[in-house]
Amino acid sequence: MRLRAAGLSAVLTLVCSSATLADTKFAVDPEAGNNTFTAVFDAAVGERITAVSSAVGCTLTVDETTLEGKASCSVPLASIRVDNDETKSDHFRQWATNKQVDPKRCVFKLDLPAVKLQGPVEPMKPVAFETEGSFTLCGRKRDDQGVERIQGTVLYLPAKEYDAAETPRTPARPHDVPRTIRIRARIEGFDRERYRVGPRWTAGWLARVQQLAPVVATEGTIEVNLFAMEAGGE
Repeated sequence: MRLRAAGLSAVLTLVCSSATLADTKFAVDPEAGNNTFTAVFDAAVGERITAVSSAVGCTLTVDETTLEGKASCSVPLASIRVDNDETKSDHFRQWATNKQVDPKRCVFKLDLPAVKLQGPVEPMKPVAFETEGSFTLCGRKRDDQGVERIQGTVLYLPAKEYDAAETPRTPARPHDVPRTIRIRARIEGFDRERYRVGPRWTAGWLARVQQLAPVVATEGTIEVNLFAMEAGGE
């Protein structure tokens, strides 16, 4: 009986150790300068508005044996520029915060509780994925508590190719760095009004809502292009 218990304990230890070893951590550095967030709102009759940021930060946990993982990303509101125009950027910050919180304290967050790749990740071969994620904008979730559909690809970049993709603001990296993956993802039909981002919820903008309605789109497309480095990278 004692021998059986010892054997069971050894098996459990092995299983737990294997599960731990299978989990790989990756991170997207918000200060690297080569990670981009782009949101385009193109009105049928009116303006095409583009909001961008390079301050995207993410943490990813991946089980390489099952090709499954989870992720969490964030973009500070203060880092987002609209049409590279300070007035438009300020208006967007007012809409996003409803003028009730300091924009510097507002963050756009995305949680991906389950991501399943369609195949193993090999060097320079994009692997597709589809999943659903929950947004939180300045602390507000979608009004129906729903999720957003996300499609994208994951690409493993060997050190040589990753070095070639560096931006001038990013220091050169040695070729023996931990693994780097490039993630491209897209959300279509993102409705900002479901998160109460807009003039109708912002004090002082109510009189302008009808005037703006035909020229400012409520639905847009969000795209990200990210470089995630395996934990331990310099």
